[in-house]
Amino acid sequence: MTKTVNHWIGGKTVEGTSGQFGPVTDPATGAVTTQVALASTEEVDAAVAAAKAAYATWGTSSLAQRTTVLFRYRALLDAHRDDIAALITAEHGKVHSDALGEVARGLEIVELACGITTQLKGELSTQVSSRVDVSSIRQSLGVVAGITPFNFPAMVPMWMFPLAIACGNTFVLKPSEKDPSAANLLAELASEAGLPDGVLNVLHGDKVAVDGLLNHPDVAAVSFVGSTPIARYIHATASANGKRVQALGGAKNHMLVLPDADLDAAADAAVSAAYGSAGERCMAISAVVAVGAIGDELVAKIRERAEKIKIGPGNDPASEMGPLITAAHRDKVASYVTGAAAQGAEVVLDGTGHTVEGFEDGHWIGLSLLDKVSTDSDAYKDEIFGPVLCVLRVDTYEDGVALMNASPFGNGTAIFTRDGGAARRFQLEVEAGMVGVNVPIPVPVGYHSFGGWKDSLFGDHHIYGNDGVHFYTRGKVVTTRWPDPADAPAGVDLGFPRNH
Repeated sequence: MTKTVNHWIGGKTVEGTSGQFGPVTDPATGAVTTQVALASTEEVDAAVAAAKAAYATWGTSSLAQRTTVLFRYRALLDAHRDDIAALITAEHGKVHSDALGEVARGLEIVELACGITTQLKGELSTQVSSRVDVSSIRQSLGVVAGITPFNFPAMVPMWMFPLAIACGNTFVLKPSEKDPSAANLLAELASEAGLPDGVLNVLHGDKVAVDGLLNHPDVAAVSFVGSTPIARYIHATASANGKRVQALGGAKNHMLVLPDADLDAAADAAVSAAYGSAGERCMAISAVVAVGAIGDELVAKIRERAEKIKIGPGNDPASEMGPLITAAHRDKVASYVTGAAAQGAEVVLDGTGHTVEGFEDGHWIGLSLLDKVSTDSDAYKDEIFGPVLCVLRVDTYEDGVALMNASPFGNGTAIFTRDGGAARRFQLEVEAGMVGVNVPIPVPVGYHSFGGWKDSLFGDHHIYGNDGVHFYTRGKVVTTRWPDPADAPAGVDLGFPRNH
Protein backbone atom coordinates (compact mmCIF):
# COMPACT_ATOMS: atom_id res chain seq x y z
CA MET A 1 0.00 0.00 0.00
CA THR A 2 1.35 3.43 -0.97
CA LYS A 3 2.38 5.65 1.92
CA THR A 4 0.31 8.84 2.19
CA VAL A 5 1.47 12.22 3.45
CA ASN A 6 -1.50 13.79 5.21
CA HIS A 7 -2.22 17.21 6.66
CA TRP A 8 -1.13 18.47 10.09
CA ILE A 9 -4.01 20.44 11.57
CA GLY A 10 -4.67 21.38 15.17
CA GLY A 11 -1.59 19.60 16.49
CA LYS A 12 -2.23 16.21 14.90
CA THR A 13 -2.17 14.30 11.63
CA VAL A 14 -5.45 14.67 9.76
CA GLU A 15 -6.18 12.32 6.87
CA GLY A 16 -7.16 13.94 3.60
CA THR A 17 -10.83 13.64 2.74
CA SER A 18 -10.95 15.16 -0.74
CA GLY A 19 -10.15 11.89 -2.49
CA GLN A 20 -7.50 13.73 -4.49
CA PHE A 21 -3.83 12.75 -4.23
CA GLY A 22 -0.61 13.78 -5.91
CA PRO A 23 2.42 11.56 -6.61
CA VAL A 24 5.68 12.10 -4.74
CA THR A 25 8.65 10.77 -6.68
CA ASP A 26 12.21 9.81 -5.80
CA PRO A 27 14.03 11.88 -8.44
CA ALA A 28 17.04 9.54 -8.40
CA THR A 29 15.01 6.51 -9.44
CA GLY A 30 11.95 8.02 -11.08
CA ALA A 31 9.76 5.81 -8.88
CA VAL A 32 6.66 7.09 -7.12
CA THR A 33 7.34 6.43 -3.44
CA THR A 34 4.52 8.29 -1.73
CA GLN A 35 1.26 10.05 -2.40
CA VAL A 36 0.23 13.35 -0.84
CA ALA A 37 -3.32 14.31 0.05
CA LEU A 38 -4.56 17.38 -1.82
CA ALA A 39 -6.84 19.60 0.20
CA SER A 40 -10.37 20.58 -0.69
CA THR A 41 -11.81 24.01 0.09
CA GLU A 42 -13.45 22.49 3.18
CA GLU A 43 -10.06 21.28 4.41
CA VAL A 44 -8.61 24.75 3.87
CA ASP A 45 -11.42 26.08 6.03
CA ALA A 46 -10.61 23.52 8.73
CA ALA A 47 -6.91 24.47 8.81
CA VAL A 48 -7.70 28.19 8.99
CA ALA A 49 -10.31 27.56 11.70
CA ALA A 50 -7.74 25.67 13.79
CA ALA A 51 -5.29 28.55 13.40
CA LYS A 52 -7.94 31.14 14.25
CA ALA A 53 -8.97 29.25 17.40
CA ALA A 54 -5.34 28.98 18.51
CA TYR A 55 -4.77 32.69 17.93
CA ALA A 56 -7.24 33.55 20.69
CA THR A 57 -4.65 32.47 23.26
CA TRP A 58 -1.34 32.49 21.34
CA GLY A 59 -1.89 36.07 20.19
CA THR A 60 -1.98 37.22 23.81
CA SER A 61 0.73 34.87 25.08
CA SER A 62 3.81 36.33 26.74
CA LEU A 63 7.07 36.80 24.91
CA ALA A 64 8.66 34.53 27.50
CA GLN A 65 6.23 31.73 26.62
CA ARG A 66 6.91 32.07 22.91
CA THR A 67 10.68 32.20 23.21
CA THR A 68 10.73 29.24 25.59
CA VAL A 69 9.03 27.14 22.91
CA LEU A 70 11.31 28.48 20.19
CA PHE A 71 14.49 27.70 22.11
CA ARG A 72 13.29 24.13 22.62
CA TYR A 73 12.33 23.97 18.94
CA ARG A 74 15.78 25.12 17.88
CA ALA A 75 17.37 22.32 19.96
CA LEU A 76 15.07 19.69 18.42
CA LEU A 77 15.77 20.89 14.89
CA ASP A 78 19.48 20.72 15.59
CA ALA A 79 19.14 17.16 16.89
CA HIS A 80 17.12 16.10 13.82
CA ARG A 81 19.21 17.79 11.11
CA ASP A 82 20.03 14.49 9.43
CA ASP A 83 16.42 13.29 9.53
CA ILE A 84 15.16 16.48 7.86
CA ALA A 85 17.97 16.38 5.30
CA ALA A 86 17.22 12.74 4.46
CA LEU A 87 13.58 13.60 3.67
CA ILE A 88 14.74 16.47 1.44
CA THR A 89 17.12 14.20 -0.45
CA ALA A 90 14.50 11.46 -0.85
CA GLU A 91 11.86 13.75 -2.37
CA HIS A 92 13.80 16.65 -3.88
CA GLY A 93 16.96 14.80 -4.91
CA LYS A 94 19.62 17.25 -3.72
CA VAL A 95 22.77 15.78 -2.23
CA HIS A 96 22.89 15.31 1.54
CA SER A 97 25.44 18.06 2.14
CA ASP A 98 23.23 20.53 0.25
CA ALA A 99 20.22 19.40 2.26
CA LEU A 100 22.11 19.87 5.52
CA GLY A 101 23.09 23.36 4.37
CA GLU A 102 19.44 24.12 3.72
CA VAL A 103 18.50 23.10 7.26
CA ALA A 104 21.32 25.23 8.67
CA ARG A 105 20.09 28.33 6.83
CA GLY A 106 16.57 27.72 8.08
CA LEU A 107 17.87 27.42 11.63
CA GLU A 108 19.27 30.95 11.33
CA ILE A 109 15.73 32.30 11.23
CA VAL A 110 14.65 30.15 14.16
CA GLU A 111 17.55 31.69 16.08
CA LEU A 112 16.39 35.15 15.01
CA ALA A 113 12.90 34.30 16.25
CA CYS A 114 14.36 33.24 19.61
CA GLY A 115 15.48 36.85 20.02
CA ILE A 116 12.10 38.34 19.17
CA THR A 117 11.95 40.10 22.54
CA THR A 118 14.30 42.80 21.30
CA GLN A 119 12.73 42.93 17.84
CA LEU A 120 9.31 43.81 19.25
CA LYS A 121 10.38 46.61 21.55
CA GLY A 122 8.33 49.75 20.98
CA GLU A 123 9.15 53.44 21.26
CA LEU A 124 8.11 56.12 23.75
CA SER A 125 8.22 59.90 23.63
CA THR A 126 7.32 61.66 26.88
CA GLN A 127 5.99 65.17 27.35
CA VAL A 128 5.30 65.81 23.64
CA SER A 129 2.81 68.33 24.99
CA SER A 130 1.82 69.18 28.53
CA ARG A 131 1.32 65.82 30.28
CA VAL A 132 1.06 64.02 26.93
CA ASP A 133 3.10 60.93 26.01
CA VAL A 134 3.17 59.04 22.69
CA SER A 135 4.15 55.39 22.33
CA SER A 136 4.49 53.12 19.30
CA ILE A 137 3.92 49.37 19.56
CA ARG A 138 3.71 46.47 17.13
CA GLN A 139 1.03 43.81 17.34
CA SER A 140 0.39 40.52 15.58
CA LEU A 141 -1.95 40.18 12.60
CA GLY A 142 -3.84 36.95 13.30
CA VAL A 143 -3.81 33.96 10.93
CA VAL A 144 -1.10 34.15 8.28
CA ALA A 145 -0.33 31.73 5.45
CA GLY A 146 2.84 30.62 3.72
CA ILE A 147 3.03 29.06 0.25
CA THR A 148 6.46 27.59 -0.41
CA PRO A 149 8.35 26.06 -3.37
CA PHE A 150 9.80 22.62 -4.04
CA ASN A 151 13.45 23.65 -4.20
CA PHE A 152 13.91 24.35 -0.47
CA PRO A 153 11.20 22.32 1.28
CA ALA A 154 12.59 23.02 4.78
CA MET A 155 14.49 26.29 4.53
CA VAL A 156 11.85 28.49 2.92
CA PRO A 157 9.09 27.44 5.35
CA MET A 158 11.56 28.21 8.16
CA TRP A 159 12.10 31.64 6.62
CA MET A 160 8.42 32.28 7.37
CA PHE A 161 6.65 30.52 10.22
CA PRO A 162 9.18 30.81 13.10
CA LEU A 163 9.21 34.59 12.84
CA ALA A 164 5.45 34.76 12.28
CA ILE A 165 4.62 32.72 15.37
CA ALA A 166 7.27 34.52 17.44
CA CYS A 167 5.39 37.74 16.65
CA GLY A 168 2.20 36.16 18.02
CA ASN A 169 0.51 35.01 14.82
CA THR A 170 -0.73 31.53 13.97
CA PHE A 171 0.28 29.92 10.69
CA VAL A 172 -1.04 27.75 7.86
CA LEU A 173 1.76 26.39 5.67
CA LYS A 174 1.02 25.12 2.16
CA PRO A 175 4.28 23.48 1.02
CA SER A 176 5.02 22.15 -2.45
CA GLU A 177 3.14 18.97 -3.19
CA LYS A 178 6.26 17.62 -4.94
CA ASP A 179 8.25 17.16 -1.70
CA PRO A 180 5.87 17.54 1.24
CA SER A 181 7.32 15.35 4.00
CA ALA A 182 9.89 17.77 5.43
CA ALA A 183 7.15 20.28 6.26
CA ASN A 184 5.27 17.69 8.32
CA LEU A 185 8.39 16.82 10.30
CA LEU A 186 9.00 20.51 11.01
CA ALA A 187 5.47 20.79 12.39
CA GLU A 188 5.73 17.60 14.46
CA LEU A 189 8.97 18.83 16.05
CA ALA A 190 7.33 22.19 16.84
CA SER A 191 4.55 20.34 18.64
CA GLU A 192 7.13 18.28 20.54
CA ALA A 193 8.80 21.56 21.57
CA GLY A 194 5.55 22.64 23.21
CA LEU A 195 3.94 24.78 20.50
CA PRO A 196 0.21 24.81 21.28
CA ASP A 197 -2.12 22.92 18.95
CA GLY A 198 -3.24 24.96 15.95
CA VAL A 199 -0.46 27.55 16.06
CA LEU A 200 1.32 25.84 13.14
CA ASN A 201 -0.69 23.86 10.58
CA VAL A 202 0.48 22.14 7.40
CA LEU A 203 -2.04 21.93 4.58
CA HIS A 204 -1.05 19.99 1.46
CA GLY A 205 -2.59 20.73 -1.88
CA ASP A 206 -2.52 22.30 -5.30
CA LYS A 207 -4.22 25.37 -6.78
CA VAL A 208 -7.44 24.60 -4.90
CA ALA A 209 -5.61 24.98 -1.58
CA VAL A 210 -3.71 28.06 -2.75
CA ASP A 211 -6.84 29.84 -3.93
CA GLY A 212 -8.66 28.81 -0.77
CA LEU A 213 -6.03 30.58 1.33
CA LEU A 214 -5.88 33.63 -0.94
CA ASN A 215 -9.64 34.09 -0.73
CA HIS A 216 -10.22 33.15 2.90
CA PRO A 217 -11.54 36.09 4.95
CA ASP A 218 -9.74 34.93 8.11
CA VAL A 219 -6.25 34.92 6.52
CA ALA A 220 -4.64 38.29 7.22
CA ALA A 221 -1.38 37.92 5.28
CA VAL A 222 0.30 35.66 2.73
CA SER A 223 3.99 34.92 2.22
CA PHE A 224 5.06 33.27 -1.03
CA VAL A 225 8.26 32.14 -2.73
CA GLY A 226 8.15 30.73 -6.27
CA SER A 227 8.11 31.70 -9.92
CA THR A 228 7.39 35.22 -11.13
CA PRO A 229 4.07 34.44 -12.89
CA ILE A 230 2.70 32.78 -9.75
CA ALA A 231 4.12 35.50 -7.48
CA ARG A 232 2.32 38.10 -9.58
CA TYR A 233 -0.92 36.10 -9.32
CA ILE A 234 -0.56 35.61 -5.56
CA HIS A 235 0.08 39.32 -5.03
CA ALA A 236 -2.79 40.47 -7.21
CA THR A 237 -5.33 38.01 -5.80
CA ALA A 238 -4.48 38.32 -2.12
CA SER A 239 -4.12 42.12 -2.31
CA ALA A 240 -7.51 42.38 -3.98
CA ASN A 241 -8.88 40.51 -0.96
CA GLY A 242 -7.36 43.05 1.44
CA LYS A 243 -4.46 40.89 2.58
CA ARG A 244 -0.89 41.89 3.26
CA VAL A 245 1.39 40.10 0.75
CA GLN A 246 5.08 39.40 0.29
CA ALA A 247 5.56 37.40 -2.91
CA LEU A 248 9.09 36.56 -4.01
CA GLY A 249 9.40 35.58 -7.66
CA GLY A 250 11.98 34.28 -10.10
CA ALA A 251 15.40 35.44 -11.10
CA LYS A 252 18.11 35.62 -13.72
CA ASN A 253 21.14 36.37 -11.59
CA HIS A 254 24.20 37.83 -13.28
CA MET A 255 27.85 37.70 -12.26
CA LEU A 256 30.01 40.46 -13.70
CA VAL A 257 33.68 39.47 -14.07
CA LEU A 258 36.07 42.38 -14.61
CA PRO A 259 39.44 41.98 -16.37
CA ASP A 260 41.36 42.36 -13.09
CA ALA A 261 39.47 39.56 -11.30
CA ASP A 262 41.09 36.42 -9.94
CA LEU A 263 39.81 34.15 -12.71
CA ASP A 264 40.36 30.95 -10.74
CA ALA A 265 38.24 32.29 -7.89
CA ALA A 266 35.65 33.55 -10.37
CA ALA A 267 35.50 30.17 -12.13
CA ASP A 268 35.16 28.32 -8.81
CA ALA A 269 32.36 30.67 -7.81
CA ALA A 270 30.57 30.36 -11.15
CA VAL A 271 30.56 26.57 -11.00
CA SER A 272 29.31 26.35 -7.42
CA ALA A 273 26.72 29.09 -7.90
CA ALA A 274 25.41 27.85 -11.26
CA TYR A 275 25.37 24.10 -10.65
CA GLY A 276 24.91 23.75 -6.88
CA SER A 277 21.51 22.24 -6.00
CA ALA A 278 21.36 21.35 -9.71
CA GLY A 279 20.66 25.02 -10.44
CA GLU A 280 17.22 24.73 -8.83
CA ARG A 281 17.44 27.86 -6.71
CA CYS A 282 16.39 31.45 -7.24
CA MET A 283 19.81 32.70 -6.17
CA ALA A 284 21.72 30.58 -8.69
CA ILE A 285 24.10 32.42 -11.00
CA SER A 286 22.72 31.65 -14.44
CA ALA A 287 24.51 34.35 -16.47
CA VAL A 288 28.21 35.24 -16.32
CA VAL A 289 29.05 38.55 -17.97
CA ALA A 290 32.72 38.60 -19.00
CA VAL A 291 34.25 42.04 -19.57
CA GLY A 292 37.00 42.56 -22.12
CA ALA A 293 39.45 39.93 -23.29
CA ILE A 294 39.09 37.49 -20.38
CA GLY A 295 36.13 35.60 -21.83
CA ASP A 296 37.99 32.70 -23.47
CA GLU A 297 40.18 32.02 -20.44
CA LEU A 298 37.25 32.26 -18.03
CA VAL A 299 35.09 29.88 -20.08
CA ALA A 300 37.97 27.39 -20.27
CA LYS A 301 38.40 27.47 -16.50
CA ILE A 302 34.67 27.03 -15.90
CA ARG A 303 34.57 24.10 -18.31
CA GLU A 304 37.55 22.43 -16.68
CA ARG A 305 35.87 22.55 -13.28
CA ALA A 306 32.39 21.65 -14.49
CA GLU A 307 33.60 18.49 -16.18
CA LYS A 308 34.84 17.16 -12.82
CA ILE A 309 31.50 17.46 -11.00
CA LYS A 310 30.22 14.00 -10.01
CA ILE A 311 26.50 13.52 -10.59
CA GLY A 312 24.62 10.84 -8.74
CA PRO A 313 21.98 10.00 -6.13
CA GLY A 314 21.77 12.50 -3.32
CA ASN A 315 22.29 9.84 -0.66
CA ASP A 316 25.65 8.81 -2.17
CA PRO A 317 28.39 10.72 -0.28
CA ALA A 318 30.45 10.87 -3.48
CA SER A 319 27.73 12.78 -5.37
CA GLU A 320 28.18 16.52 -5.84
CA MET A 321 24.99 17.13 -7.83
CA GLY A 322 21.74 15.20 -7.82
CA PRO A 323 18.84 14.85 -10.28
CA LEU A 324 16.14 17.37 -11.10
CA ILE A 325 12.80 17.29 -9.30
CA THR A 326 10.67 15.78 -12.12
CA ALA A 327 11.15 14.27 -15.56
CA ALA A 328 9.03 17.04 -17.08
CA HIS A 329 11.26 19.71 -15.55
CA ARG A 330 14.35 17.83 -16.75
CA ASP A 331 13.01 17.82 -20.30
CA LYS A 332 12.18 21.52 -20.16
CA VAL A 333 15.68 22.40 -18.95
CA ALA A 334 17.19 20.23 -21.69
CA SER A 335 15.17 22.06 -24.37
CA TYR A 336 17.06 25.30 -23.67
CA VAL A 337 20.35 23.56 -24.34
CA THR A 338 19.25 21.71 -27.47
CA GLY A 339 17.87 24.93 -28.93
CA ALA A 340 20.78 27.16 -27.96
CA ALA A 341 22.99 26.72 -31.03
CA ALA A 342 20.15 27.69 -33.39
CA GLN A 343 19.84 30.96 -31.44
CA GLY A 344 23.52 31.80 -31.83
CA ALA A 345 25.14 30.34 -28.74
CA GLU A 346 28.25 28.18 -28.66
CA VAL A 347 27.49 24.98 -26.74
CA VAL A 348 30.66 24.34 -24.75
CA LEU A 349 29.16 21.61 -22.56
CA ASP A 350 25.96 19.71 -23.36
CA GLY A 351 24.60 17.78 -20.39
CA THR A 352 21.31 16.71 -21.94
CA GLY A 353 22.26 13.08 -22.56
CA HIS A 354 23.59 12.34 -19.11
CA THR A 355 22.54 9.16 -17.28
CA VAL A 356 23.70 7.48 -14.08
CA GLU A 357 24.47 3.77 -14.15
CA GLY A 358 22.00 1.78 -12.09
CA PHE A 359 19.60 4.75 -11.93
CA GLU A 360 18.67 5.07 -15.59
CA ASP A 361 15.07 6.08 -14.85
CA GLY A 362 16.09 9.01 -12.63
CA HIS A 363 15.58 12.62 -13.66
CA TRP A 364 19.17 13.15 -14.72
CA ILE A 365 20.77 15.94 -16.64
CA GLY A 366 24.40 16.94 -16.84
CA LEU A 367 26.03 20.33 -16.58
CA SER A 368 25.62 22.60 -19.61
CA LEU A 369 27.72 25.65 -20.47
CA LEU A 370 26.65 28.05 -23.21
CA ASP A 371 29.07 30.72 -24.45
CA LYS A 372 28.52 33.90 -26.50
CA VAL A 373 24.83 33.89 -25.61
CA SER A 374 22.71 36.73 -26.98
CA THR A 375 20.31 38.69 -24.82
CA ASP A 376 17.38 37.86 -27.13
CA SER A 377 17.80 34.08 -26.85
CA ASP A 378 15.43 31.93 -24.81
CA ALA A 379 18.29 30.54 -22.71
CA TYR A 380 19.04 34.07 -21.52
CA LYS A 381 15.56 35.53 -21.21
CA ASP A 382 13.91 32.70 -19.25
CA GLU A 383 14.56 31.44 -15.74
CA ILE A 384 15.71 27.92 -16.63
CA PHE A 385 15.99 26.66 -13.03
CA GLY A 386 18.50 23.97 -13.90
CA PRO A 387 22.25 23.39 -14.32
CA VAL A 388 22.69 25.62 -17.38
CA LEU A 389 25.16 28.52 -17.29
CA CYS A 390 25.14 31.22 -19.96
CA VAL A 391 28.22 33.35 -20.65
CA LEU A 392 27.77 36.74 -22.30
CA ARG A 393 30.59 38.95 -23.59
CA VAL A 394 30.79 42.74 -23.25
CA ASP A 395 33.56 45.25 -23.90
CA THR A 396 33.28 47.48 -20.83
CA TYR A 397 32.03 47.67 -17.26
CA GLU A 398 29.36 50.14 -18.39
CA ASP A 399 28.14 47.72 -21.06
CA GLY A 400 27.93 44.93 -18.48
CA VAL A 401 25.92 46.95 -15.98
CA ALA A 402 23.59 48.21 -18.71
CA LEU A 403 22.99 44.63 -19.88
CA MET A 404 22.23 43.46 -16.34
CA ASN A 405 19.95 46.38 -15.53
CA ALA A 406 17.95 45.75 -18.70
CA SER A 407 16.83 42.39 -17.30
CA PRO A 408 13.27 42.33 -15.95
CA PHE A 409 14.56 40.40 -12.94
CA GLY A 410 16.45 41.93 -10.04
CA ASN A 411 16.96 39.26 -7.41
CA GLY A 412 20.69 38.76 -6.79
CA THR A 413 23.88 39.74 -8.55
CA ALA A 414 27.64 39.63 -8.06
CA ILE A 415 30.84 41.29 -9.21
CA PHE A 416 34.30 39.77 -9.24
CA THR A 417 37.13 42.28 -9.14
CA ARG A 418 40.18 43.33 -7.10
CA ASP A 419 39.23 47.00 -7.42
CA GLY A 420 37.34 48.44 -4.45
CA GLY A 421 36.25 51.51 -6.38
CA ALA A 422 34.71 49.42 -9.14
CA ALA A 423 32.93 47.25 -6.59
CA ARG A 424 31.59 50.31 -4.81
CA ARG A 425 30.22 51.76 -8.05
CA PHE A 426 28.65 48.42 -8.91
CA GLN A 427 26.80 48.00 -5.63
CA LEU A 428 25.27 51.44 -6.07
CA GLU A 429 24.51 51.22 -9.79
CA VAL A 430 23.21 47.67 -10.25
CA GLU A 431 19.43 47.24 -10.04
CA ALA A 432 19.06 44.21 -7.80
CA GLY A 433 18.02 43.60 -4.23
CA MET A 434 21.04 41.53 -3.14
CA VAL A 435 24.61 42.19 -4.23
CA GLY A 436 27.74 40.11 -3.77
CA VAL A 437 31.26 41.46 -4.03
CA ASN A 438 33.48 38.46 -4.79
CA VAL A 439 30.60 36.44 -3.27
CA PRO A 440 28.57 34.57 -5.91
CA ILE A 441 25.40 33.84 -3.91
CA PRO A 442 24.75 36.84 -1.66
CA VAL A 443 21.94 35.36 0.44
CA PRO A 444 21.81 37.59 3.53
CA VAL A 445 22.26 36.19 7.01
CA GLY A 446 19.08 35.85 9.04
CA TYR A 447 19.22 39.23 10.74
CA HIS A 448 19.27 41.04 7.38
CA SER A 449 16.38 40.66 4.94
CA PHE A 450 16.17 38.63 1.71
CA GLY A 451 14.43 40.01 -1.36
CA GLY A 452 14.86 41.27 -4.88
CA TRP A 453 13.73 44.13 -7.07
CA LYS A 454 11.60 44.42 -10.22
CA ASP A 455 9.93 41.15 -11.28
CA SER A 456 11.64 39.26 -8.48
CA LEU A 457 9.46 40.74 -5.72
CA PHE A 458 5.80 41.72 -5.46
CA GLY A 459 4.88 43.59 -2.32
CA ASP A 460 6.78 46.04 -0.16
CA HIS A 461 8.44 43.70 2.33
CA HIS A 462 11.45 41.43 1.93
CA ILE A 463 11.48 38.18 3.86
CA TYR A 464 12.93 37.53 7.35
CA GLY A 465 15.19 40.05 9.17
CA ASN A 466 13.66 43.40 10.15
CA ASP A 467 11.35 43.33 7.13
CA GLY A 468 9.99 39.98 8.26
CA VAL A 469 9.17 41.30 11.72
CA HIS A 470 7.46 44.33 10.20
CA PHE A 471 5.51 42.16 7.76
CA TYR A 472 4.14 39.88 10.49
CA THR A 473 3.16 42.78 12.76
CA ARG A 474 1.34 46.08 12.40
CA GLY A 475 2.08 49.32 14.11
CA LYS A 476 -0.10 51.13 16.59
CA VAL A 477 0.53 54.57 18.08
CA VAL A 478 -0.96 55.49 21.47
CA THR A 479 -1.26 59.10 22.61
CA THR A 480 -1.90 59.47 26.36
CA ARG A 481 -2.78 62.36 28.64
CA TRP A 482 -3.06 61.86 32.40
CA PRO A 483 -4.04 64.58 34.89
CA ASP A 484 -1.50 65.38 37.55
CA PRO A 485 -2.28 63.54 40.83
CA ALA A 486 -2.21 66.86 42.66
CA ASP A 487 -5.31 67.83 40.68
CA ALA A 488 -7.33 64.89 42.00
CA PRO A 489 -10.94 65.71 42.94
CA ALA A 490 -11.68 66.81 46.48
CA GLY A 491 -12.01 63.91 48.84
CA VAL A 492 -9.49 61.69 46.93
CA ASP A 493 -6.21 61.64 48.78
CA LEU A 494 -3.30 60.16 46.79
CA GLY A 495 -0.70 61.50 49.18
CA PHE A 496 0.40 64.35 46.87
CA PRO A 497 0.56 67.98 48.06
CA ARG A 498 -2.31 70.10 46.80
CA ASN A 499 -1.54 72.73 44.15
CA HIS A 500 -4.13 75.15 45.54
